Amino acid sequence: MKSCHNSRLVPLAVRSICFVTAWAAMLFVSPFSMSQDSKDDANTVLGIKDGQFTLNGRPTFLLGASYYAGLGAPEEFVTQDLDDLKRHGFNWVRVWATCGFFGQDISAFDVQGRPREKFLDRLKGIVAECDRRGMVVDVTLTRDSANPAAGLPDFESHQRAVETLATALKEHRNWSLDLANERDVRDARFVPADELKSLRELVRRIDPDRLVTASLGGHDLSQDDLDECLTVAGLDFLTPHRPRNAESPAQTEEATRETLALMKEMGRSVPIVYQEPFRRGYESWRPSVDDFLTDLKGAQAGGAAGWCFHNGGQRGAPDERPRRSFDLSERRLIDQLDDVEHAVLEQAVAAIRTE
Repeated sequence: MKSCHNSRLVPLAVRSICFVTAWAAMLFVSPFSMSQDSKDDANTVLGIKDGQFTLNGRPTFLLGASYYAGLGAPEEFVTQDLDDLKRHGFNWVRVWATCGFFGQDISAFDVQGRPREKFLDRLKGIVAECDRRGMVVDVTLTRDSANPAAGLPDFESHQRAVETLATALKEHRNWSLDLANERDVRDARFVPADELKSLRELVRRIDPDRLVTASLGGHDLSQDDLDECLTVAGLDFLTPHRPRNAESPAQTEEATRETLALMKEMGRSVPIVYQEPFRRGYESWRPSVDDFLTDLKGAQAGGAAGWCFHNGGQRGAPDERPRRSFDLSERRLIDQLDDVEHAVLEQAVAAIRTE
């Protein structure tokens, strides 16, 4: 390129081709790639103080949204969705690094836990775009011994994936790691406490300040759950997935207080985040705007540190459409939400204190 611009001996046509080529190359640089390479944009720091989260040192309630299949979304979808969520006051998204919804393998790792660079780069891009916007990313891994396309099949592959993530995203301080989605469910997702402990220690060796959790599925937390998560595994915060039924929203505040009381008896205080509450399209119960806002307000009033606007496929509908965060390949998240969900986006931040 330098010789094309500096030599008068090069024919005009050749110099023109070089100019057009350089111009085209600049046009097609991914916005993700530009933000990945700019350390000036890496300035959002997620921390913990007194059982709550902080962003750049300020106590902050995390108000998030499910964005599971983000690695399968075109870049313009991601940037538009993040802009819209930020405009509504949301400061957090949950993205799955192992994802195989509807036959689409968009995982950042293969069955041996080795990186699939195309999708790992997309994950880096999402983290960087959120960093630039002052937003947090919950990066979630899944164990799935029955369907390796949807998760990591065993402990060895899980270790490789964790090591890669902790290393590849180390420069960004705006993300946390969910080691294993619903790790206590006794099916293909199950990750024993001793393996969880080893994975947590692996992250600590690579990146001592990284915040790490592992979610639990479908129930409120018992003393045994807290012992495994905090005493055995050494997790930094709790991510219980509460029951999904019509009674759930009114129960969240008390359930949160009870978990905090159990921790107090242990002499512990870590944040509680509701990263996967009920959602539309899950079963016959169709949560209303009031249900979502009651759950959100109850979480904060009870002492939780974060809450996620969960969304996913429409069970029983043709092809489960709209699939919302479970499939972002053809339509972005905001365009797949129904009227109730749009109202939740518009009203959520006004219902709580975000700082």
